[in-house]
Amino acid sequence: MITRRNIALGGVAFAAIAATGVLALRWRGGGADAATETFEVNHTPEEWQKLLTPEQYSVLRQEDTERPFTSPLNHEKRKGTFVCAGCDLPLFVSETKFDSGTGWPSFYAPIEGATRTSQDWSFGMQRDEVHCRRCGGHLGHVFNDGPKPTGLRYCMNGVSLKFVAA
Repeated sequence: MITRRNIALGGVAFAAIAATGVLALRWRGGGADAATETFEVNHTPEEWQKLLTPEQYSVLRQEDTERPFTSPLNHEKRKGTFVCAGCDLPLFVSETKFDSGTGWPSFYAPIEGATRTSQDWSFGMQRDEVHCRRCGGHLGHVFNDGPKPTGLRYCMNGVSLKFVAA
């Protein structure tokens, strides 16, 4: 028999299940791999906050994502190298940059040995997080929908990079 009490209890149960689902979708598994690695450049959170801008700290150290279409590096077309904003390690050369239309600087390949990847389970899906191999800073993600020759799209947060003109 359906009563107002049963409907109310069902609504409470549904809300609890939905809240649990939202929390599960936001759980990050990617940072755990990077957190257990050893890096050449290490700083305390307080030291990183002094070295980086608030936006850089949020992305590089807390795995945040900058808003799309906000990075000046989207329009960078000069020859040069894109380096880690946390430790200045060269990560990408300008010849591998392309306009993906996604709103973030994109590359089809990093400089060999410059990046590492780990699994990221945020938002309820598995993605490959890209981080700097020297300081562990979060750079972005890599996807299998890029151009030739690799077929990869390294979708990077512009705030995690600095450009050094050739």
